[in-house]
Formats: sequence, C-alpha cells, structure tokens
Amino acid sequence: VLQDCGADCAKFQKSELEYKFNKKALERPYTSKHSWGKTYGEHKRHLEFSHDQYRELKKYAEEIGIFFTASGMDEMAVEFLHELDVPFFKVGSGDTNNFPYLEKTAKKGRPMVISSGMQSMSTMHQVYQIVKPINPNFCFLQCTSAYPLQPEDVNLRVISAYQSAFPDIPIGYSGHETGIAISVAAVAMGAKVLERHVTLDKTWKGSDHQASLEPHELADLVKAIRTVEKAMGSPIKQLLPCEMACNEKLGKSVVAKVAIPEGAVLTLDMLTVKVGEPKGFPPECIFDLVGQKVKRTIEEDETITEQAVENHVKKVKC
Repeated sequence: VLQDCGADCAKFQKSELEYKFNKKALERPYTSKHSWGKTYGEHKRHLEFSHDQYRELKKYAEEIGIFFTASGMDEMAVEFLHELDVPFFKVGSGDTNNFPYLEKTAKKGRPMVISSGMQSMSTMHQVYQIVKPINPNFCFLQCTSAYPLQPEDVNLRVISAYQSAFPDIPIGYSGHETGIAISVAAVAMGAKVLERHVTLDKTWKGSDHQASLEPHELADLVKAIRTVEKAMGSPIKQLLPCEMACNEKLGKSVVAKVAIPEGAVLTLDMLTVKVGEPKGFPPECIFDLVGQKVKRTIEEDETITEQAVENHVKKVKC
C-alpha cells in the first residue's frame, strides 16, 4: 500500500516492553475501549511484533523497493534495530528528552530523525548539543503529541524557528492531524522529512487510527507534496520563458501621449503607458526617457522605440 501511494519509507514502532515500562506500568489495569488485554502489559504484548516478524517486514520492504525502519522505543529496541540494519533511527517524542538514550543511539552512527512532541525549545537546544558532536547526521521534526491533533495546536511556525535555530540540519514535520492540508503546508514551509500515521481503516479499534491517513489520503498527500516540491522552484525572480506569450500579448510600452516634434526633449507629460504595437520601451524605462532628445517626429499614440531616441543605449539605462 505504502509503495503504491508513493511513500519512500515504512516506519513501525519497536518496543522491548520490560525496558520501556516498569513492572507497575505493565500491571496497570487497562479498561479503555481500545484495550487488547486486561492490563497495559497484556495490551502491548498483543500488539507488539516479534523480532522474526520485523525481519520479515524488512525483507518485504526491500523486495518492493521502499525503506523500512522503526522508532526504537527503548535502548534495547535500538540495539535490535541496529542489528536489523535499518537505514536510520527514529527517535519518538517520548525519548527526545531521554539524554542517555540519545547518546547511545547517536553512537551507533546511523542517521537519526528526532521528533519534538512534548518538548520545549530549551530542551531541543540540549538535544542538538548532545547529538551533534557524536553524530552530525540527524534532523528535527516539529510535532505535537495529540491524537487526533487540532489545527490550532499544530504550530507550523516552529518549523521556521527550528530552521533559524538549527540552520545546519534538516527540519521536518510529524503530523497527527486529520486530512492532508497541514502536511502539505509544512512541506511548503521547507519541511524535508514528513511523517504521518497510516491505517487501512480509521474505524478500527485503537487510539491512533483516527489520527491516521487511509491509503487514498496518503496517495493524495504524496501527489500534493510532489506538486509543491516542483512549485517551490527558484528564488530568482525573472521573466520566464512560459511568460513570454502573455508578455508579448499584454506587456505594455511607453507611448507618446501627444505628438512630439523632431529634436524635442522628452518630458513626463509627453509620455504614457499602453499595450503598444509594435513593442517599445518597457514601462519601467519611462523616467529614464525624460530628458532624452527624439531623432524624428513621433505621432500621438505612437509607441516610442529605441530608434526614435538619441543615444538611447548610452543614456537610457533600460
């Protein structure tokens, strides 16, 4: 499904439950409508894929030509993912302020994608200072840890704040909102990595499904992102070849407002701007034409061309 939709990478979440949770957390009664067991530990054990299942998933991803990785939700999960030879580590928001975990993960030498849900800018500066000297290949994702996420809590402007604060690393976005518009906007703001949850059916049991995209939405999102990537284009503003037809048809020229006799010195009240045939001086040259002498009589409403103005090359900047 992910490959059909155009995604580059499938990412799961890997936990070694006894290392992610303490005993009391695992024994806590879990009576939510989303529960798959009487305790939180039973619930998580029901949902967790085994090491062999992860190996099978990675092999399948290789066969269909996309990347495969996971968020290592504890240090032992990172050890397993390292052994699995994933292309990069994902650091979930819950471990972003787990500094010993960050150090150990960074020392593995693989690229890192670090989400920033639940964190402050101060903490993100600390994260940068810990990871950067060990492993320069990492990026930050703006993220708000709510499922589903409301638009007023997204704060896309944090992307710009991260770009300013950390100009030497890529910045991305991890979204838990519904729909695709906000994620497309994140890309337009310069997000280089985009992460979204995906489900086959939003009505399924589980708290994440509602904050996920169904395949048709993911396909629409990827298509929209590829369009935006093309549209970002160049920062150089200039007349483009695709604009030439419009410019030829509707681009304006400087035109004689009145009849101008041969030898007259041009003043502003002699000139106006119209769509002219043939083309003449462009409108931005009108002030530079003032003070120039005309070499021949110019009829009222006639386009003013270079041939009609004395020394036009030297004296008129345009």
